[in-house]
Amino acid sequence: MTEASPVTTATAKAVPTLPDAQTVTQVKHWTDRLFSFRVTRPASLRFRSGEFVMIGLMGDPHPETGKQKPLLRAYSIASPAWDDELEFYSIKVQDGPLTSKLQHIQPGDEIILRPKPVGTLVHDALLPGKRIWFFATGTGFAPFASLLREPETYDNYDEVIITHTCRDVAELEYGRQLIEDIKNDELMQELIGAENLAKIRYYPTTTREQSPKMGRITTLLEDGTVFKDLGIDKISADTDRAMVCGSMGLNTDIKQILEGFGLEEGANSDPKHYVVEKAFVG
Repeated sequence: MTEASPVTTATAKAVPTLPDAQTVTQVKHWTDRLFSFRVTRPASLRFRSGEFVMIGLMGDPHPETGKQKPLLRAYSIASPAWDDELEFYSIKVQDGPLTSKLQHIQPGDEIILRPKPVGTLVHDALLPGKRIWFFATGTGFAPFASLLREPETYDNYDEVIITHTCRDVAELEYGRQLIEDIKNDELMQELIGAENLAKIRYYPTTTREQSPKMGRITTLLEDGTVFKDLGIDKISADTDRAMVCGSMGLNTDIKQILEGFGLEEGANSDPKHYVVEKAFVG
């Protein structure tokens, strides 16, 4: 189930201006639990691909005072640093304070966007290497959607492996379509180069619905299936670098696996072999 709505003059709505407001330009619903959207980008906003910002909406009025407070959550910017707009990828939580409202936004609506990007999933936090692994579950794919469209990714590495683990096949569609578009888009070929886009190795898995590759990525790493499937040697601190964004369980388990291969966790101020986004889970 996918549907996209572009913004037009006719669909733009006259709504009260929010603090740090940006206008929604496109919304696409991928499943009944997942959607992505694009908004205008503040002219002054500078960020590194892989970083996140706080976005949100105003909460319901207080029953006694009538005052409203902003509901803000950390969202990775899914678009690359060079894009004119900002893209986000979100779950829908029906009783969630923010996403119960955010899932209903339409082109022309406004959202709050705090223009202070931060995050650990950036190239500066890693030492030089030959191969980069992006490990994602669910909407944790978002920062890698940015990094996969970032020329520096391909300047830094000879091979780019993106793993994405979800429960059902439909939940993989955002990432699958994005990678397909990256490889076929003339702009991306011109910007990054067809030879560099050929470096991408996409490895999707599901844990509930039947698909060509079943299982948690952690299990497939531990039993060596990933390396066999991709025809590569095991992960090594000499050559491999990694970024992790997903559920708390994935983050914890992948950390242990990577450290078992001899990799050390890095940070912006202390680059090492791998980094984990701790601000949120997807």
